[in-house]
Amino acid sequence: MQNLLKTLDIKSELSSKYILLFLDFDGTLSPIAKKPTEASLPEKTKKTLIDLSKSKRCKLVIISGRALKDIKKKVNVRGIIYAGNHGLQIEGPGIKLDKGVSAGYKNILKKIRNELAKRITRIKGAFMEDKGLSLSLHYRMVREKEISLIKYIFREVTGRYSSKNFFKVENGKKLLEIRPNVNWDKGKAVLWLLSKRQFIFKDDKMLPIYIGDDVTDEDAFRVLKNKGISVFVGSPDKKSQAKYYLKSPEEVTCFLVCLEKVLGMT
Repeated sequence: MQNLLKTLDIKSELSSKYILLFLDFDGTLSPIAKKPTEASLPEKTKKTLIDLSKSKRCKLVIISGRALKDIKKKVNVRGIIYAGNHGLQIEGPGIKLDKGVSAGYKNILKKIRNELAKRITRIKGAFMEDKGLSLSLHYRMVREKEISLIKYIFREVTGRYSSKNFFKVENGKKLLEIRPNVNWDKGKAVLWLLSKRQFIFKDDKMLPIYIGDDVTDEDAFRVLKNKGISVFVGSPDKKSQAKYYLKSPEEVTCFLVCLEKVLGMT
């Protein structure tokens, strides 16, 4: 895995392309916060996103595990595409997708949420994030010796309903997540959005770039092999499907500024 800023000749490789830029939020654009509500977009990063959103040669897609309404509020840049709940909900200029979920799933999710709320109330630092179509149990602030207890409670509660096959369980950074059991993820959302743009631009002119830091971004890295540029945010990870890496959200911003210059926005 190579550092994107040190390896890629940004000017020569991107100057003649139409860029479809996919960006995760937490840990990619914004530093990881103790609580999702505390995460914020750095001023310089937001200014750069606003500038890029005005380019005729770049389309921005913010793709996040957050609820669609939440991620739109956090980023608050007009004229771009937002994909919430790992791509289950997509909205932007002239585009909209809402992968519906069954009433049975919603009912089970409500029961799991209520049971987990009762069980974790005495564990300091544990909290839930209800995203409408999904539910996350965060343990970033839980004491190390109680993390195994959190995981046990989660497995026990969700196990009661697993035979229904309405949902699937995923691991994230210091969280456990319940999602609808549908054949959809960030990778499929990326391919869907790419297909929409291919009606406008030829394959050799359009270049997808995906930047993300979490396990959920691996699905997108996988589908973009030999199709675009995939970038993992964090220390180089041999297990990642991404070709490049950037060390931190600060380096992500540096890349965005470089891209801004290449596109003639500064």
